[in-house]
Amino acid sequence: MAEIWDPHGSLRRTLWIGGAQWSGKTTVAEAIATRHGLTVYHYDYHDARGHQDRRIARRVALGEPVGDPGPERVWVERSPEGMAADALAGFPVRFEWALDDLRAWFTARPVIAEGWGLRPELVAPLLDSPRRMVVLVPTEDFRRHQLRTLPRAGALDVPVTDPARAQANRVARDRLIAEDAAENARRLGIRVIEVDGTLDATAVAAEVADHFAPYLGAEPAA
Repeated sequence: MAEIWDPHGSLRRTLWIGGAQWSGKTTVAEAIATRHGLTVYHYDYHDARGHQDRRIARRVALGEPVGDPGPERVWVERSPEGMAADALAGFPVRFEWALDDLRAWFTARPVIAEGWGLRPELVAPLLDSPRRMVVLVPTEDFRRHQLRTLPRAGALDVPVTDPARAQANRVARDRLIAEDAAENARRLGIRVIEVDGTLDATAVAAEVADHFAPYLGAEPAA
């Protein structure tokens, strides 16, 4: 395990759920935390809200425009490949902000950190064992199911001139990022669970909890 600044030991005790959009990371993390009395760190919430001041400060330091790019530029004008490349390039900086959040905590019990920006290649240097992380990715059929049934997945709630193209770009971007997460996890020996819908959220949470069993004070299932 690499030497990482960890003043309260919170990073050493963290359990990580990374992976793709719409794979059930939040639901799984909260189910495990409820059962085992843990705390959950929701990366997406902090990234979208709590880190905005840091994002602006970084742009100022780099001499970049302070404001966020408009939705037309973000979702319509660019290719999914370009969108995915930019997201992947930005994850390391955003990950450091998440680590700063986690460093401020002290808890004798593990924290579960979940979110798509918790990339296996970024988390791996923090791990004393690959069992401290799991990566959830949806199968293509389950992704389509989520797009049909989850309103927030099935449409972008932003004003753009071509909503259909924006949504198609978003879905294609997310697929590329998911594939990259799974590829890196497997390369690093981190477990990938493909969520295909045959198990409900409770059963997937049980499978992930079994993976984390050494850190939850539970015996793995036979």
